[in-house]
Amino acid sequence: MTSVTRHGYFGPAGTFTQMALQAWGPAQGQEHVPLPSVEAALNALRAGDVDAAMVPIENSVEGGVSATLDALASGEPLVVVGEVLVPITFVLAAPAGMPLGQVRAVGTHSHAWAQVRGWMSTHLPDAAYVPTLSTAAAAAGLAGPDGAQAAYQAAVCAPVAALNHGLEVLAEGIGDNAAAVTRFVSVARPGQLPQRTGADKTTLVLFQRDDHAGGLLELLEQFAVRGINMSRLESRPTKSSMGDYCFSIDIEGHVLDERVGEALLGLKRVCADVRFLGSYPAAHGTAVRVTPHTSDAAFGEARAWLHSLRGA
Repeated sequence: MTSVTRHGYFGPAGTFTQMALQAWGPAQGQEHVPLPSVEAALNALRAGDVDAAMVPIENSVEGGVSATLDALASGEPLVVVGEVLVPITFVLAAPAGMPLGQVRAVGTHSHAWAQVRGWMSTHLPDAAYVPTLSTAAAAAGLAGPDGAQAAYQAAVCAPVAALNHGLEVLAEGIGDNAAAVTRFVSVARPGQLPQRTGADKTTLVLFQRDDHAGGLLELLEQFAVRGINMSRLESRPTKSSMGDYCFSIDIEGHVLDERVGEALLGLKRVCADVRFLGSYPAAHGTAVRVTPHTSDAAFGEARAWLHSLRGA
């Protein structure tokens, strides 16, 4: 892979995405470029304005991030080169002097709001929700002289965003699930694959030729018969017509693994299209369990046997 000098991310500064980027690796020699949305970050990457982009793709509470899944499933191809897991901790922040009892509306990103609904229904049951582009943008909207004109009096954000914008923390740890984690991926333009580690993940988008009974089973069998475990399966509308869906999938293994390569060949035969979104080291670092009959050696032996039958 080419070295990254400009790494875009779903900003502004103070988002959980920036935290993921900071955890991704040393920032020495890199410029971190905040962009206003997931789509803007990926479009900047496609245009060559940045060398890579860090975006959220999955949350342990809310599931897949639709903006990222849809942006990767269409447009000029991009590939995931790595992932980062970030524990999610929310605070309720407001300008200094704003008491909790006077908060009538709360601003934040939709995914964050979904993760604090229980706390809000208990402590601020009458507060209205005001959607913002990001949790950090919600905090920024309350900062400075313009904060008094905001459509909300408090923001749900990361602790660092409250600190960055000089806000007072009214409540800490307001997430309904203390174990919430968001998965972020570093995305690049297609090029050299990350090296195979034995603890890898491959991301695909599968498009059916038509809607028919057993269609999904036909796709999943390509993995099952080769001993490949799926860690995520989601359907997303293709936006071409009502009821037309594609499938976004994460599987264990690397495209250089024989079993994964064989599965991709099978999928290419039965699917209208297969979008390969990369093979990369899994964040958990746990080696993929491979049974003896699905090892590279087993596939090699089977191929040699077939060649012998054909007189090759």
